[in-house]
Amino acid sequence: MEKILIIKNTFKIHPFYFFAAFICSITGKFKGFLIFNLIIIIHELGHILTAIILKWKIEKIVILPFGAITIFNEKINRPVKEEFLIAIFGPIFQIVLSICINSETILNYSNALLLFNLLPIWPLDGAKILNLILNKFLSFKKSHLMTIYISFIIILVVIIKSNLNLILTLILSLILTKVIEEYKNHNNIFQKFLLERYMYDLPFKKSKTIKSLNLNKMQRDYRHIFYNGKIYVTEREILKKKFDFTRKTW
Repeated sequence: MEKILIIKNTFKIHPFYFFAAFICSITGKFKGFLIFNLIIIIHELGHILTAIILKWKIEKIVILPFGAITIFNEKINRPVKEEFLIAIFGPIFQIVLSICINSETILNYSNALLLFNLLPIWPLDGAKILNLILNKFLSFKKSHLMTIYISFIIILVVIIKSNLNLILTLILSLILTKVIEEYKNHNNIFQKFLLERYMYDLPFKKSKTIKSLNLNKMQRDYRHIFYNGKIYVTEREILKKKFDFTRKTW
């Protein structure tokens, strides 16, 4: 019984998914809907199995009309390499499916879904991969905001280029709510990023010097040393000042 409850709480189906299934049924496109969902399952298995191998905790799997989202209960400061592998293995599993199954119909569906999923729009894999690449060169805060801004731009461009295609516009409108939600949560996400680094002794192998006391310049995968023009301050010290609300100045 406990295992059944865990599975029930892990899998969520978006209400719009049932609406999409109903529309496909009455328009004679239910077969395509089933093929589409088969591809989604294989794709999401790529993410899930990679996450299990890397020992990431899965909090929820949400089934949407245009795909699925696996939500993890993990630290933001897990290695970028691990998150990149989880993000990329969904598309890889999908490509393997296309190679193994000799069906032009499945191949066409798979290619369309793959191209759409790789668009740099949050929370699609394309945006996650873009964000992880940006994190290798830019600060966490800047990478996150840049990914969100690019998402807004790409949604607008795709809607215009599709000549306001009804189905695509509806899907993108649903995705837009996720982008807006991510934008609204940006400050909370950034504060969680900082708080994790204060609370846990994270095993970063690389370090970087920031020539200011600006926490906004902190990057993933790096431990930081701050320099204010007079003295060097460790990341731990400056985060302690922030979260302990001390009044010490340098």
